[in-house]
Amino acid sequence: MAPFLRILGIETSCDETAAAVVERDAEGRSNVLSDVVLSQLDEHSAYGGVVPEIAARAHVEALDELIDEALKRANVSLSDVDAIAATSGPGLIGGLLVGLMTGKAIARAAGKPLYAVNHLEGHALTARLTDGLSFPYLMLLVSGGHTQLILVRGIGDYERWGTTIDDALGEAFDKTAKLLGLPYPGGPAVERMAQAGNADRFNFPRPLVGEARLDFSFSGLKTAVRQAATEIAPLTDQDVADICASFQKAISRTMKDRIGRGLQRFKAQFANLPQKPALVVAGGVAANQEIRSTLQALCDTNGFRFIAPPLRLCTDNAVMIAWAGLERMAKGVAPDDLDVQPRSRWPLDSRAETLIGFGKRGAKA
Repeated sequence: MAPFLRILGIETSCDETAAAVVERDAEGRSNVLSDVVLSQLDEHSAYGGVVPEIAARAHVEALDELIDEALKRANVSLSDVDAIAATSGPGLIGGLLVGLMTGKAIARAAGKPLYAVNHLEGHALTARLTDGLSFPYLMLLVSGGHTQLILVRGIGDYERWGTTIDDALGEAFDKTAKLLGLPYPGGPAVERMAQAGNADRFNFPRPLVGEARLDFSFSGLKTAVRQAATEIAPLTDQDVADICASFQKAISRTMKDRIGRGLQRFKAQFANLPQKPALVVAGGVAANQEIRSTLQALCDTNGFRFIAPPLRLCTDNAVMIAWAGLERMAKGVAPDDLDVQPRSRWPLDSRAETLIGFGKRGAKA
């Protein structure tokens, strides 16, 4: 039986600076003692996206204070934690350097082991923190940099079933919003406009629907939106709302087909599970209510549990980084050497082939 463990987690992979203190008891139950996140949204909104240099400087300015605040809220000192966990990739290299170097310095000064955590593994294991989920299960990761369907077999054991061959889903939302003159971040803006729109006005394509492969593609859909907007310009507010609603409908129908095929494959491969199979969704796009409703209905139809951790744990946060470190410690995984380097690209499934177009833009590893 694993011992009681407590970890300080650090997350700086993109545009949130975060620190957290999390515990794991001998039975594997979690206890979040503190969770501090500082968003950089205001710094990047004027540019319509994340500016890496600005993000890195903001991490440098804020991280020390956030770590101090996380320890104070948890009512612990560094001597009370068993290890340090810091995101080591994938992500923006400048931000990763800030967080990992800080984690190394603290580990060295306090004499604590260091765990260099894969950000994607943090997402993959969050459902075990929130719901005590048993292996195996499926995870859909949908964010600004990733769209992946991953079989989670165990800690450190992942099989990528599907990935984007071009744009990530969150990227498609952001670029569609920018095209239509909506504010950044694009996902919430598109969803708000879609509520007043006619989803049947535009028949946008459903990329890869009907194909046996479980990959995703959103570049063609984004192009179709641009063409439709250009043809009817100048756009009225109702035009924008209708485009958003039709775009969101196309996304929802695409995800229904792609994920539905994934659920069927999972049931065929794991026909004799002792527990009900589960689909976990993570990433900022998981906040979209139409996509959530589609996935919930899909899981109900196929006999799956649908697990969407609280939104604050779906987006970038240090709780999931600390928890991933705790899971590795409890399993007996050795800590990392202090010469470990950050990795802007770090696939969960190192055996998966790189697809044409995959990973050329953004942290899609």
